[in-house]
Amino acid sequence: MVQLSMWSKMSKTHLTGETITLIEMLNVREKRANIQQELLQKHPNCVLLSATMNIPGPVKTNEQLRQAFLTVMKEINSLFPPEKIAALKHRELKTGSEYYLVLNETAKELKRKLIKVEETHRYGRLMDLDVVYLKEQALCSVSRSELNYKPRTCFICEEEAKICGRQRRHSVEEMQETISQLLRKEG
Repeated sequence: MVQLSMWSKMSKTHLTGETITLIEMLNVREKRANIQQELLQKHPNCVLLSATMNIPGPVKTNEQLRQAFLTVMKEINSLFPPEKIAALKHRELKTGSEYYLVLNETAKELKRKLIKVEETHRYGRLMDLDVVYLKEQALCSVSRSELNYKPRTCFICEEEAKICGRQRRHSVEEMQETISQLLRKEG
């Protein structure tokens, strides 16, 4: 089967696994927004952790990435007593792992806890831990800057990640090799 992926023309992958297309990624993002909306409408006085991984290139998941994801989710779950958890949902897709945790928590306090995980956990830099809430039936999120935290840094050069991405400072191969090395390291 021919893959119509923008990534397949750009790189020879260092991460092994099933490849996905740009269309599949766009479709799953739309579905993710629908899931977020549904969960928050069912639990209107709660906030939502929406967790995925930041994996460049056409391979978004494999057994090593799944295990890294689950390791981080286990740590996050340990931060909250059962009475704070209103709902959870976990999906394993070829576009990557998704985890939704609906909590009786303030959005800003939840974001502070997740920033700590992003900055201290071995796999934290690979994670995309969004705090989402409803405001007038619209999805909103809490940013790092709202809480006076510095922007996330690139896991290769330590510069601001969004700037590196926008300027394409690192090749997909270089980013995948860095991720592969991180996954191979002993805990």
